[in-house]
Amino acid sequence: MDDISVRRQVLDELEYAPMVDAAQIGVAVDDGVVTLTGHVRNYAEKSIAERVTFRVRGVRAVIERIEVRYPENPRVGDEALAERCARVLEWDVQIPERSVSLKVEKGCVTLEGCVPHYHQKAAVDKALRRLAGVTDIVNLIAVKPPVRPTEVKDRILAALRRSARDPDTIRVHVDGDKVILDGCVDVWSERKLAERAAWSAPGVRAVEDRLTLA
Repeated sequence: MDDISVRRQVLDELEYAPMVDAAQIGVAVDDGVVTLTGHVRNYAEKSIAERVTFRVRGVRAVIERIEVRYPENPRVGDEALAERCARVLEWDVQIPERSVSLKVEKGCVTLEGCVPHYHQKAAVDKALRRLAGVTDIVNLIAVKPPVRPTEVKDRILAALRRSARDPDTIRVHVDGDKVILDGCVDVWSERKLAERAAWSAPGVRAVEDRLTLA
């Protein structure tokens, strides 16, 4: 579709969307790239406007420049908002305890940390978007699937069998994201080889080398 048609479709979709005051949102389209401007009453409304725009056929990308203006409530201080966000995350059973850290600056909440699954990252965003005082959310949470200790151990042993002369003298123990190498090797190079194999396994964050030379 041409840009004029796309703009008309986006405006119609925003008018139809619940919880969105389309009268306060400006829409410009250039070669399928939609720029949203204006202001809304809360961050949730801002998120809905962006999602609604992506639904329209012919939209290639969205540049979101909508400002959040709370019409009734006075601006919530950053310290109070950070405390409120932290409390909400503590109460949400979907989010692993102490997996997420946050900072707030002028109502913008920046999220960092690591969770095992994507739905948990999305749950953090969803939990905070309706809080009064939130003007924007920057979600930098990493998604790192859990790695089974047996899988890590098998990968390390397989690497050792491919390279070491006598891999059976090396014992591998996995404790969470830590690998402990024990036993003995004939030459120093095999010790370094075992360390390298351990560090190469996915999910490993620490290696304790207890290997000795025979």
